Amino acid sequence: MITVCFNAENTINQCIQSVFRQNYKNIEYIIVDGGSTDNTSHIISQYKDKINIFLSEPDAGIYDAMNKGIKLADGDIIGMLNADDAFADDNILSIVAEAFKQSDARIIYGDLDYVNSQGHIVRKWRSGQYSHGIFNWGWMPPHPTFYCNRELFHQFGFYSLEYGTAADYELMLRFMHHNRIKAFYIKKVLIGMKIGGISNKSFGNRVKGLFFDFKAMRNNGILLPVVTLICKPLRKINQYFK
Repeated sequence: MITVCFNAENTINQCIQSVFRQNYKNIEYIIVDGGSTDNTSHIISQYKDKINIFLSEPDAGIYDAMNKGIKLADGDIIGMLNADDAFADDNILSIVAEAFKQSDARIIYGDLDYVNSQGHIVRKWRSGQYSHGIFNWGWMPPHPTFYCNRELFHQFGFYSLEYGTAADYELMLRFMHHNRIKAFYIKKVLIGMKIGGISNKSFGNRVKGLFFDFKAMRNNGILLPVVTLICKPLRKINQYFK
């Protein structure tokens, strides 16, 4: 399990505690901090006896930090839990581990709830079953629920910094669509994710996000990237009414 963070003093404690509350105990927990200037490192240090690796140094952004964490990992399965996210309940990693055990999939994903600062659910991302070609219609799984075999990164590449805020989308597209790695869907909310995010903070960032999405689509075999660009945001509308 990898958590990346930067100046996350308001949320990192909840994130860490949600990991240690998991009833699945065979967890290698790695935290990669981008050199926080607030109280983040002090909070993390309180758990130093339970955290396998804690690295704090400047990085080139969230995906560079994720790559650092993956390269430090020894575990068979990689999952990301961002500093402002938390597991939906204490059974999540047990369920994920059992899904890998019972299926021959190399990727597991599930559902996600967006929550506001008061902890109220404001959006519900229900992924649905994956079938090859569905990425062409704007589908994607929620990256915070995405787990995969560590060897996939060494076989097909890490998060590419060429894709800016779409690096997680591009990686899932590369693994699942372009390289057809088998995936298994867990029909359950795995993560509570705080609303917000870099790609949505300004109009300029949203435009850049579209550019990076298009680049990811074009480089990973999406048939009609312009159509997919239109479908992708339209799929989000239903999240507000589930």
